[in-house]
Amino acid sequence: MIYQNTLAFAKNLDEQDEIKDFRTKFFIPQHNGRDTVYLTGNSLGLQPKSTAAYIQQELNDWANLGVEGHFHAKNPWMPYHEIFPKQLSKIVGALEEEVVVMNQLTVNLHLLMVSFYQPTAQRYKIICEAKAFPSDQYAIESQVRFHGLNYEDAVIEVEPREGEHTIREEDILNTIEQNKDSVALVLFGGVNYYTGQVFNIKNITEASHKVGALVGFDFAHATGNINLQLHNWNVDFACWCSYKYLNSGPGGVAGAFIHQKHITNKKLKRFAGWWGYNKETRFKMERGFIPIPTAEGWQLSNAPVLSMAAHKAALDIFDEVGMDRLHKKRKLLSSFVLFILDDINQKSNTQTIEIITPRNENEIGCQVSMLMLKNGKQIFNALMQQGVIADWREPNVIRIAPVPLYNSFEDVWKFGDIIKQIV
Repeated sequence: MIYQNTLAFAKNLDEQDEIKDFRTKFFIPQHNGRDTVYLTGNSLGLQPKSTAAYIQQELNDWANLGVEGHFHAKNPWMPYHEIFPKQLSKIVGALEEEVVVMNQLTVNLHLLMVSFYQPTAQRYKIICEAKAFPSDQYAIESQVRFHGLNYEDAVIEVEPREGEHTIREEDILNTIEQNKDSVALVLFGGVNYYTGQVFNIKNITEASHKVGALVGFDFAHATGNINLQLHNWNVDFACWCSYKYLNSGPGGVAGAFIHQKHITNKKLKRFAGWWGYNKETRFKMERGFIPIPTAEGWQLSNAPVLSMAAHKAALDIFDEVGMDRLHKKRKLLSSFVLFILDDINQKSNTQTIEIITPRNENEIGCQVSMLMLKNGKQIFNALMQQGVIADWREPNVIRIAPVPLYNSFEDVWKFGDIIKQIV
């Protein structure tokens, strides 16, 4: 497609957009009585207008039924979490039995590392991306120390090459091969939170398994964003949050994936809880943990129904729109952003913006990260003052993420027009 940096062109793209009406299903934050240009779905997705009714239903059932709501609510609370595998399996490319909604992301990461990071005297190292999201860094550090290991010895961080911002896939694969006799676990983010780089999940998984290592992913910035085929790619485990691209509210309930080949393995070590116990005999309250033979077997506690109601409201919208249409629009939005920013740079006297997100369509999702070469914080503040809600990351990066569910091509053009005036 040949893009144009004009409002008329953006509006024409919006007219042709087959999912444009889904924007009306979300509340758009206001600025001076007008819709903001909201470009931070990579940090917190917008609220579906249906969310309040979904939560209110559970509040009404709690008020009217009390404890009996577990069995007699409109959506009985006892099996409430069983709603989600069918919906999420389409989003992450999994079998229904491989998916469970529970806890928060980093809680799930710890629980899964209990099972899938089992260091031995020979195999004990973890390969991860340098400067992963801090929660991942802290989880990895505390896990290796829990096993009595030193971070400096047990953890190998793959970094961008000098002068580069993203990690070359060949460097990841070479690091795995070079440590083939000592690596126990390869643990990456699906999308780097800072640069927006999408990693080749399939190739990383294959390389890890080839040397005898297990592999897991943090999909906080990937789920609901990029195309995922976790079952077919043979990923061992993954976890994600629901408050970014899944639009399920701040601190919303998280999700986890455990591959089919692992879910019935009772010998896998795990931290157990009542809600992961065999459903048929759970209420006998007996000693000795017998896990549910699905991903549900990693659950600890009963369902946080109010948070799950918000999650259900959002996933029902995903069911309606379908992932194929979302991916199609996402690619067009990202390409339009790159075109707009390139146009601004070409027409500027001095280059102010360096795009550090890869341009290859297989390495970019919704997020585009802009390295500000001068006056970055001032430019960010000016954007906010003019109704553009973007995201600042120290020391000098502005992150934006046009989300196909509720962002328009006109949003992208407006962002470009405002930043052009500021620059």
